[in-house]
Amino acid sequence: MMLPDEILEEIYKIREEHAKAFNYDPKLIFADCLERQKQFEKEWKGKIIKTPLKKRKISNPSVNS
Repeated sequence: MMLPDEILEEIYKIREEHAKAFNYDPKLIFADCLERQKQFEKEWKGKIIKTPLKKRKISNPSVNS
């Protein structure tokens, strides 16, 4: 038996409220998600630092022998 997960319960509640606000219409829910994503990108543009991945040397024991 699994114990209730408070975080998941909160996510389910938020998801239910969001769906209810759009009368459970998947097209409207998706359109809202896209709009929120665009808004997020506008607000955070240039504020998120992207660093390139560093190449690591991988030691190969068979080569070093």
